[in-house]
Amino acid sequence: MKDLIEYIVKSLVAEPDKVSLTEEDSDTGLLIKLEVAPEDKGRIIGRQGRVAEAMRTLLRVKAAKDEVRVRLEIV
Repeated sequence: MKDLIEYIVKSLVAEPDKVSLTEEDSDTGLLIKLEVAPEDKGRIIGRQGRVAEAMRTLLRVKAAKDEVRVRLEIV
């Protein structure tokens, strides 16, 4: 799942080398933390959060196939 988000994000940002993803396992499922350069944050969130919501939707579909819960946090 980390690879999917990393591919999408690196395609969208101006500085792909500053993209950082970390995965944390917890009781409620998998938490993916995404960090990008400050000037790229708007591209990742999108207008009214549409891009971020689309990435979360794709993650939910992949997680449902793997029978796991997943959350995406943009920091």
